[in-house]
Amino acid sequence: MDVCHKCGNPQIIIKRKQSGQMLCQECFIKSIQEKVLKDIRKQNLVEKGDKVLVALSGGKDSVMLLDILNNLRKRRIIDLVAVTIDEGIYDYREDGVNIAAENAELLGVKHRIVSFKDYLGHTLDEIMADTGDRNACTYCGVFRRWILNQVAREEGASRIATGHNLDDEAQSILMNYLEGNIQNLTRIGVRSESSYEGFTVKIKPLREIPEKETALYVVARDLPVHLAGCPYAGDSFRAKVRDFLKEISLDHPTIMYSTLRGFDKIKPVLKREFSKKSSMGICEDCGEPSASRICKACSFRRLWD
Repeated sequence: MDVCHKCGNPQIIIKRKQSGQMLCQECFIKSIQEKVLKDIRKQNLVEKGDKVLVALSGGKDSVMLLDILNNLRKRRIIDLVAVTIDEGIYDYREDGVNIAAENAELLGVKHRIVSFKDYLGHTLDEIMADTGDRNACTYCGVFRRWILNQVAREEGASRIATGHNLDDEAQSILMNYLEGNIQNLTRIGVRSESSYEGFTVKIKPLREIPEKETALYVVARDLPVHLAGCPYAGDSFRAKVRDFLKEISLDHPTIMYSTLRGFDKIKPVLKREFSKKSSMGICEDCGEPSASRICKACSFRRLWD
């Protein structure tokens, strides 16, 4: 009979294909929390006294991230503020915003809701209706990062934590390699920062946790989550790479780990050989840090303003 490899409980909820380990609900939750907190210490992702802004979408990854980081808040190691960005996607985003607020309230964490409409004057739906020449994910990613950096400064946060999991990171590595985007590859990692004071350090504490385990974690912890998929994501290049990696993982369950480990080994060489030594300045339009005269967000904004 199959039993939990930690405590012998016969009610197992997961068998990890990559290791064969079987765990019951309680031991699985504990193993995930210990793994993430160990990675945070090992990678020096936070320091005592940090104020961490959690990008809380209401989806499984960010909900799990907030739940685990709250352990550090309760031990008075860090302070937390959760921020949810309402992109303005009809019949989709409102549920996620409400669920994000519910999670923050359950934990007693300060929560802010900001929107594309507030910061850009347009919702994502309006942007796509006006400029349908680009993939929505291109606009959304640039504007979300732009807004998060501003909100982090407003809140006095020293870190921005995002819920990127193992699948997300493996997808990003493969996508940028296939597109020949070496500059983007040099920026992928568990911690991204700039020497320029206008940038807030970004961290990915869930970078080594598979997506299926983040999903199982929120179910095991009985946390409210927004499960609906973004209506704009279906035809993206990332979605195609995601499906490819999931298919190949059926026969090669460690492929995403090996993709991550291999990349981390060659990243120092990539940075040394291909990182651009560009001087950082200020965007003429918005005043945000930018390597160019006009930042990427404002170059997009000029398309419809």
